Amino acid sequence: MEPIITKETKAFKWFVLLFASACGIIVANLYYAQPLIGLISKNIGLPLESAGMIVTMTQLGYAFGLLFFVPLSDLFENKKLIAGILLIAVAGLILAVFSRNAVQFLIASAMIGLGSVSAQILVPLASFLVPDRERGKMVGNVMSGLLLGIMMARPVSSFIAGISNWKVVFSLSAILVVVLIFILLKQLPTRYPMQKENYGSILCSMGRLLVQEEMLRRRALYQAALFGAFSVFWTVTPLWLVDNFHLSQQGVAVFAFMGVAGAVAAPIAGRLADRGWTNKLTGIAFCVAAVSFFIPFFYKNASFGSLLVLCFSAVLLDCSVSGNLVLGQQKIYGLDPTKRGRINGVFMAIFFMGGAAGSSVGGYLYAHYGWEGVLLFGGALPLAGLLYFVTECKK
Repeated sequence: MEPIITKETKAFKWFVLLFASACGIIVANLYYAQPLIGLISKNIGLPLESAGMIVTMTQLGYAFGLLFFVPLSDLFENKKLIAGILLIAVAGLILAVFSRNAVQFLIASAMIGLGSVSAQILVPLASFLVPDRERGKMVGNVMSGLLLGIMMARPVSSFIAGISNWKVVFSLSAILVVVLIFILLKQLPTRYPMQKENYGSILCSMGRLLVQEEMLRRRALYQAALFGAFSVFWTVTPLWLVDNFHLSQQGVAVFAFMGVAGAVAAPIAGRLADRGWTNKLTGIAFCVAAVSFFIPFFYKNASFGSLLVLCFSAVLLDCSVSGNLVLGQQKIYGLDPTKRGRINGVFMAIFFMGGAAGSSVGGYLYAHYGWEGVLLFGGALPLAGLLYFVTECKK
C-alpha cells in the first residue's frame, strides 16, 4: 500500500483519531479484569494464589493470536480480517458474563485476548498510510490511544464494578466492540497485501525473522522485561491497595486513573525516535522502570504519603513501558515493510509472553512473599533488560 496521507492533509487527524480510538477500545479488554481479580476470583471460586491466572490467560490468548492471527494481515485483506477477529473477542466477553466457574471464565479470558489482537493489525496498517519519515509520529499517536485504552481500562472497570458488579463491565464492552466493528468496516481503507504466500510459509518465515533479525529479538526482549514488570505491578497493586490502605473499589479506580498520565510518553517517544534518540531513551526507560519499584520499597506503611509515592511510581512505570514500546515499534517497522504484519506479531507475542509470566508470578509472590517480594522481583526485571541493552551499546 502506498502512503495516502501526510501530516499536512486533513485526513491525517481523522485517521489518527480513528486508529487511536479503535486500538484503545480493543486493547482495553485485556485489562478490565486486572483490578477486579479479587472480586472475580471469589465469584468463580479461584484461590488467591491463582487469581493472577485471570490476567495470564488473557495475555496468553493474546500471545497466541499474535503468533497465528496477526501474520494473516500479510495474506488477507486487513479490514475484513480485523472485523472477523473482533467477533472472537465479543464471544469471549459474552461468555465471561455468563461464566459460572473458573474454567469457563478462564476460557472466556483466553478468547478475549485472542480477539483483541486485531489492534495489532490496526497499528501496522496505520504505518502504511504515511511516508516513512512520518512513521514514528503516526505510530506514536496511534499507540498513545492504545496505551490510553490500557490505562483507562483499570479505573473504568473498577468504578463500574464499584457501583454495580464486574459482569456489567464485560457486558458494556461487548456492546462497544460490536459498534466498533460496524464503524471500522465502513471507515477503514482497504489494504490487500502486496505479496501472496501460503499460511505455512508465513509462519515459518516468522521463525526465520526471529533468528535473522537481531534488532527484532532485542526489541522484543527489552519490551518483555518491561511489560513483565508492568504486569507484576498492576496485577498485585489492587490487592495491596485493598489489604494495606483499605481502599474501596472506587478508591482503586482513582489510583488506577493516576497511571493514565503514562500515556503521554508514547507520542513524545515517537517524535524523538524520528530524531534518532531511540537508544538513549531505551536506557532511560529501563532505569525509570527499576526506580518505580524500588521507591515504594521504602514506603510500605499505610500512610497517605506512602499512597502518593505509589501513585508516582505507577506514573513512572507506565511512562517507561509506553515510551519504550513506541521506540521498539519504530525500529522494527523499518526492517521489512512487506513483512510488517508478521514482524509485529513476533514482537508483540514475545513481549506479551513476558507480561503473562509477570502476572502469573506476581500473584504467587504476593501470596507467599508479600509486597516486598513483589517489588524486588518487579525491579529486577528492568535491570535484567538494562544489562542486555548494554551489550547492544558496546557493539
